[in-house]
Amino acid sequence: MTDRRLAIDAWESLFRAQHEVFGDINQDFHDDTLSQAEYDVLLTVTRGENMTARLRDVTANMLISQPSVSRLVERMATRGLIEKCADPDDGRGALVRATDAGAATFRKLASAHGRAIAERMSLLSDEELAQLRDLTAKLRTRLPGT
Repeated sequence: MTDRRLAIDAWESLFRAQHEVFGDINQDFHDDTLSQAEYDVLLTVTRGENMTARLRDVTANMLISQPSVSRLVERMATRGLIEKCADPDDGRGALVRATDAGAATFRKLASAHGRAIAERMSLLSDEELAQLRDLTAKLRTRLPGT
């Protein structure tokens, strides 16, 4: 059985580390280029074939509600960062595609953001980074019966 106090200490440490690292790395984002949420949308979209993703897949990767994602996507379309159209394979769904301008803005920010992440994470060895990745993936799995 897991030591309850150790579990709480580990959780608090993980939470505080995430908060501090996110605070440092979040400085890469500015509303005049891309917000963190817009970056997340474009991250999902640009990874898709032809820089296109289903809206439901974008929503699944976001940490905000579906209505908030829909409003964000509409604002991004208005800004010319993405285009939204009906999904020919799903009459109720929509596809989101990065425009050339959106993809270029994303690539420019992604390069700087990647450097900032690598610099902040350089406190850990490659072995520790792999271990952290594997442990956090394990934490994201659901317990049986939940």
